[in-house]
Amino acid sequence: MPNYTFRNTETGEEFEEFMKMDDKEQFLKDNPNFMFVFKPVALPGDHIMGVGPKETTQFKERMAKISASHPMSPLADRYGSRTHKETKIRNAQKSARERVVKKFTK
Repeated sequence: MPNYTFRNTETGEEFEEFMKMDDKEQFLKDNPNFMFVFKPVALPGDHIMGVGPKETTQFKERMAKISASHPMSPLADRYGSRTHKETKIRNAQKSARERVVKKFTK
């Protein structure tokens, strides 16, 4: 049996009751000044740990191959493997691109 939250429409007071679903329907019929208040419930699952579905090794390898073909894409930022030198070059290119855009959009 679940907990149900009700609100008194005259006073605005909210309270919880533990009852069967059929009893809830009857309670609402008998007391027209009360209304049911929907409250979402948290269900156990991956969201509690803050992680989603795990990515398989094969998926990560495929994404790395795709990102190698598209080195300037956001996919490459996430899955691409780069050396320290490649990272420095990419950051310099990004910084230069931002400066050019800023200069010509004024």
